[in-house]
Amino acid sequence: MAKIYNIFISHSWTHNDDLVGLKDLLESRGYFKVEFWESTRDSPINSSNTSYVKMKLKERILSADIVLGIAGIYATNSDWIAWELETAYNNAIPIIGVIPRGQERISSVVNEYSIDNVRWNTESIVAAIRVHSK
Repeated sequence: MAKIYNIFISHSWTHNDDLVGLKDLLESRGYFKVEFWESTRDSPINSSNTSYVKMKLKERILSADIVLGIAGIYATNSDWIAWELETAYNNAIPIIGVIPRGQERISSVVNEYSIDNVRWNTESIVAAIRVHSK
């Protein structure tokens, strides 16, 4: 039976296309099974209570085998991405930075916490997940 990788993708809702593209990339890879644990525009955590949202996100992060941080430069200015990555890091959940297509510079926040940074390429991302997931 093939392993199912539980993945939490740390992302910015204002750059939703990156999230959708990354999920599509991984789901289309043959013989690579994934389940996603992040909160999205389509399935948000419906609360304005920050403590509650953080509690729910932390549960999802701790359920993941690995966290993928979309490493667009915009991630450097996101308090939520920083919090998600710090939470994963402090709980020994491996973090891989995924550099969006065409990016020359990457987020310093993602780079600070990641154990590996890979380009937006299916094989590179899948290989990093297989090597680094818990």
